[in-house]
Amino acid sequence: MSILVIDVGTSGVRGAVVRPDSTVEGVHHVPVLPDTPFPGLVEFDARALADAAFGVARQALAEAGPVDAVGIANQRASTILWDRATGEPVGPGIGWQDLRTVGTCLELQAEGLRLAPNSSATKLAALLDMADPDRTRAAAGELAFGTVDTWLAWLLTGRERHVTDTSNAGVTGLVVKDVTGWDERTLELLRIPVEVLPELVDSSGIIGPAVALDGAPPLAGIAGDQQASLVGQGCTRPGMAKATFGTGGMLDQCTGATAPGHAGRGPAGTFPIAAWSRSGRTMWGVEAIMLSAGSCVEWLRDDLGIIESAEDSEAVARQCTSTDDVWFVPALLGIGTPVWDYGARALFVGITRGTGRPEMVRAVLEGVAHRGADLLEAAESDTGLPVTALRVDGGMSNNDVFLRALADACGRTIEVAPVTEATTLGAAYLAGMAVGTWSDEDEVAEAWAPRAIIEPEGDAAARSARRSRWLEARARAERTIPELSALDF
Repeated sequence: MSILVIDVGTSGVRGAVVRPDSTVEGVHHVPVLPDTPFPGLVEFDARALADAAFGVARQALAEAGPVDAVGIANQRASTILWDRATGEPVGPGIGWQDLRTVGTCLELQAEGLRLAPNSSATKLAALLDMADPDRTRAAAGELAFGTVDTWLAWLLTGRERHVTDTSNAGVTGLVVKDVTGWDERTLELLRIPVEVLPELVDSSGIIGPAVALDGAPPLAGIAGDQQASLVGQGCTRPGMAKATFGTGGMLDQCTGATAPGHAGRGPAGTFPIAAWSRSGRTMWGVEAIMLSAGSCVEWLRDDLGIIESAEDSEAVARQCTSTDDVWFVPALLGIGTPVWDYGARALFVGITRGTGRPEMVRAVLEGVAHRGADLLEAAESDTGLPVTALRVDGGMSNNDVFLRALADACGRTIEVAPVTEATTLGAAYLAGMAVGTWSDEDEVAEAWAPRAIIEPEGDAAARSARRSRWLEARARAERTIPELSALDF
């Protein structure tokens, strides 16, 4: 029983078919880039996004044949508002990175409500302010809000199902703590009528026929991208963790059926997440966030011009065996977990006349690896659950120098995902559990087959000394811009 997956990222859309043995076929991808009309604003054309998604889905089906179900994985918190009658968006889609509502988030703190500007809540309020200032159309049920999964599900089911799953709802800023319903006080403060909101459904479960596709296979799985990656890497048991290193970096750890003890940001800087839900039961986790990962390699390529491609970073770094005590802190946009300092800025420490191109490139890869260790240590601290092996996907998972640096920085075994983007596998597993391709989460965990396993090298004392040196460098990077460091969400 094969599964079609529509995987919507921040910069592109992928369609693929996943077989019962977890192999991926019929992969088609098209770039769909957001717009930045002004600094801090990130927008996208929701209709163009949907057209691209349906295009790659149909290409995948044409190449790989009919399927038994459809799953969606999507960038989280990006916000769309549309007219139910016409089916057209009433404004631009607002991307998750958009910062136009920072002021609103700070104002809401005076009301005791803490929302981050990357959540959907204030983005939806901003769209309503533009399209329906007095909220009459929204209250009459004429308008519909959705994150990307909701928008695609509505279109796939012929405008019949207006839904979102718990993993996506949990990062909107609009739900109650246990993700069982919408939060009335938040809706009141932001003047959001409940009529505009989707129905909450399980991440794994039949939602309705995808009549927009040939054969109308059932839409049976939905998950936000990081939760999909967690499931896709078989981290379905408490304590298991994965890290995705793309433009930024996210580490997610499964905590099981019990929600994390902290409702907001934990003492070590992680956030609780609804990981996925099935048969009315929610599985939980925590998430640690790195604001700059692969973007640092892009900076070496696009701005400094010292490498020709992202792939070159591995070959250049191999030209030296160490950085000769040069350290890099990847804080191009600040530092997330564990310190959450938006005013921190990237820096090199220890450059001498003898420092060359290889040392600087290696230092960047090792700096990202140490940030990965930050995330791992934070997750273990906030959950109390040890991680014996860290599973890894994302673009940087193809860089062997980085992976070995990550193993050394973490002092743990690194298991590399069999596919670069495990989101596709995760959405397939969730949809597949709903139609019987996989029986349950244990079978999903057993399906894990890493393409590489990397062990840390050297002794623990040497690793600890290097870790301490890098943490000294990180401390120097903090509070570079005090005004931004004072911001807290």
